[in-house]
Amino acid sequence: MLYFIGLGLYDEKDISLKGIEALRRVDVIYAEFYTANLFGTTLEALKFMVGKDIKVLSRSDVEEDNIPLKTAMEKNVGFLTAGDPLIATTHSDMMIEAKKRGIETTVIHASSILSAAPGLAGLQAYKFGKVTTIPFPEENYFPHSPYMAIKANMEFNAHTLVLLDIRADENRYMTVNEGLDYLLKVESERGENVISEDSLAIGIARAGSDKPMIRADKIKNLLDEDFGGPLHCLIIPGDLHFMEAEYLVRICGAPEEFLE
Repeated sequence: MLYFIGLGLYDEKDISLKGIEALRRVDVIYAEFYTANLFGTTLEALKFMVGKDIKVLSRSDVEEDNIPLKTAMEKNVGFLTAGDPLIATTHSDMMIEAKKRGIETTVIHASSILSAAPGLAGLQAYKFGKVTTIPFPEENYFPHSPYMAIKANMEFNAHTLVLLDIRADENRYMTVNEGLDYLLKVESERGENVISEDSLAIGIARAGSDKPMIRADKIKNLLDEDFGGPLHCLIIPGDLHFMEAEYLVRICGAPEEFLE
């Protein structure tokens, strides 16, 4: 048996009771934190809660060496990921391979940024379009695909959840400020009037914590905002329902003009 178990968004208390019960039954527990991380806890706290050792795997351990799958051929394995195990972390390929090898699987869900971010921003979840991710730029690598995803969503008056690059092995986590700067640079190159410094954006930091930060404002006012520690994400809203607009103004600090 291979259990895919979500850890939720922020600390060791976000895992479900069902997840803890499953972990106490398995023979081996693996975790990966290269796709996301929990900044409100430690590995030792997770181990203490579960009462067992947890072996942290690298990307190559999971995707090249297939350690969880190989172990699950003979033992019951718990595989832990931040967030929900099959949404943002896309381990569906492991599910397929497990099926091919005759390994039984169980998925135990947890909170995900895909549901938390819209809720924190007071936006209606069904009004979101395609989710996109802004990567860290590199030499000869500056894709415009996040900008194009926002443009496509706006054509349908849809909101866009913009995830920000995570390189846990390098301890690099993109900030809201870096993400907005990235989008403005793409706009300067393309000139398609999708994003401007006067556009409304929503920055979210540390979703799932006791005190997450949610700020809605014009991009020019968010560029120098201190959002604190990771993890961060962005929302570029489409057309706002009047209740969404009021929430952004009253709760998230957006300018009153967005009520008009």
